[in-house]
Amino acid sequence: MINHAGTTALVTGGASGIGKALAGALKARGATIIIADINEANLRTAAAELGTGTHAIACDLAQPEAPARLIEDAHALTGRLDLVCSNAGIGHRKYLLKEPLDADTERLFNINLFAGLRLAQAYASLLARTNAKGRMLFTASENSLSAPAAVKGSGLGLYAATKHALLIMLEWLRDELKDRPVTPHVLLPGAVYTPLIAQRLPDPSKAPPELELIMPARCAEIALKGMDLGLFYIPTQPHLLTDMQPRLEGMKASAKALDL
Repeated sequence: MINHAGTTALVTGGASGIGKALAGALKARGATIIIADINEANLRTAAAELGTGTHAIACDLAQPEAPARLIEDAHALTGRLDLVCSNAGIGHRKYLLKEPLDADTERLFNINLFAGLRLAQAYASLLARTNAKGRMLFTASENSLSAPAAVKGSGLGLYAATKHALLIMLEWLRDELKDRPVTPHVLLPGAVYTPLIAQRLPDPSKAPPELELIMPARCAEIALKGMDLGLFYIPTQPHLLTDMQPRLEGMKASAKALDL
C-alpha cells in the first residue's frame, strides 16, 4: 500500500458515491484532499465528513472552461497536485429510438467524456510547466467494455456510448502520454451502490446476484490497489470479463466465416 502523506489529490464528483469513497480512502493514506462537485450542499456536507485537510470547490464540468480552471484552482490551494481522479459522471436512461439528442445529450457527453479529456489536457500542461509528475484515475464503467447481461433492456445505450468512448479515448491518451509526466489509470466499475442505483434499489440486500453489487468503499479499495500495482485497466467485478466474451466470440465467428 502506497503512503500518500504529503501529496494532494483532486477528486471530481467527490461529494457522493465513488468519488466520496475515493476521497476518504486517499485521505486515510495521508493525502490532502480536494473534492469538486456541482452540488454545493452535498459538497459542504462531504467536506465536513471527510474532516480536516479537505478542501471543496464547486464547479460544473459540463462547462467547457471549467476543467482547466479547476486544475489551476486545485493546484493553487496547496502548490502541488499529485493525483487527479476524473470521477464526475451522470446517468442517463432513455431508449435510443426515442432519444431526442438535445441539450441533455450534449451535457451527458460533456460531463462523462469531454470533461475527462479537458482535465487531462490541463493537468498535463500544469505538470510540464511546474516540472512535476502526477497520475490520473478516470472512472469509466462496465459499459465501456460491453452491454452487460445484467442490465440489458434498461435503456443505457447513450450513457454506455459516453463510457465506451471514454475508454478508447483513454487508450489513445495512454499512447500519447508515454513520454509525458502523467500516468493514467482507468477504473471500470460494475454495479456500485451509489445514489444513482439507490434511487431504483433502496435496499442493496435485494440486488439481483448477477449484478455483483459492491459498496463504494470496496470500489475505492480496488481502485487504489490497482494504482498501487501500476495497472491501467482496473475492473471491480469478475463478470466484466464474462460480459466481454460475446463480442470476442462474434468476431472470431465472423473472421472464420469470411475466411480471414
